[in-house]
Amino acid sequence: MPQIAGTQDFETYLDQTAARDARLGAAAEVLRAIAAASIELSAVIGLGRLHGQHGTARSSKNKDGDVQKELDVLANDLFVGAFHQTPVAAIASEELHEPLVLHPAAPLAVAMDPLDGSSNIDANVSIGTIFSILPALPNASSAEAHFLQLGRMQIAAGFVIYGPQTSLVCALGDEKTQIFTLDRHDGRFYHAISPPSIARDSAEYSINASNYRHWDTPIRAFIDDCVHGAEGPLKHNYNMRWTGSLVADAYRILLRGGIFLYPGDHRPGYKEGRLRLLYEASPVAFIIERAGGLATDCVRPILDILPAGVHARVPLVFGSAAAVELVVSYHSDPLFSAEHAPLFGKRGLMRR
Repeated sequence: MPQIAGTQDFETYLDQTAARDARLGAAAEVLRAIAAASIELSAVIGLGRLHGQHGTARSSKNKDGDVQKELDVLANDLFVGAFHQTPVAAIASEELHEPLVLHPAAPLAVAMDPLDGSSNIDANVSIGTIFSILPALPNASSAEAHFLQLGRMQIAAGFVIYGPQTSLVCALGDEKTQIFTLDRHDGRFYHAISPPSIARDSAEYSINASNYRHWDTPIRAFIDDCVHGAEGPLKHNYNMRWTGSLVADAYRILLRGGIFLYPGDHRPGYKEGRLRLLYEASPVAFIIERAGGLATDCVRPILDILPAGVHARVPLVFGSAAAVELVVSYHSDPLFSAEHAPLFGKRGLMRR
């Protein structure tokens, strides 16, 4: 099919951006490798069971004990192979127990979740690849040290979503978030969508409501007030969306606003949430902020949190600024002291 006249392709965008800032040349090389590998992975995903039992669990587990799927490992191997020809000093991946050293003198470090949402593989729901590109530290004492940096140090970040369309979402340097969609006929990404600008207000929220009984009081209060709709303190009707795929929810929010919540809760191992700061929360926060939204751990900006380790977890709330700020208020308001918390069964933060 012919492209829309004047539509810019991803290669041209990278060339032009690097020409404006020579410091971004190495990151542009890495983004080219990510794009090429994601096109190959998209083709494999598109074949589904015709290519094999991708959703089948393996006997192996990743660092945090999650059972790996066949496609998790395939995706990891595909991207690691692509980075061998790029200026990458080390790679941190959800599928690797420890960072992998490639070219010690290279200027960049890449952290990634090669296949986000792998529980959805056989359900034909959108899945994705999330990536973060950081400056390598010249005097790093270990491979892990490259990755223990604030999210604001990212040179580029983004994700690829494999759905009805395969789209690459990224923010490079000081640029705003951009979206490029794969033309499967010629195997290239094109700039078919205007840079997203997340609406400040929204009537959609995304959370796994089955965990309601495990949440802290502020999250329960916020969701209760959303559920009460126009008759409640927020004076607005809300819709709930939840796919179990971080990239799918992030992409929807980029295009039409909303708020995503994956808080910590009281289940064993969930106190700090389940999403990894380095290669899930931080890159998503980077692109959300560059599109006019906000991303926090319910209190602090995600990009201002220093990782305690490569696989450290963090609660994550992101999306439309007004909604995210409201969640922060639910956590910081003095009514949430021990003596006032029981009132929220009937009051909620906005009922004063």
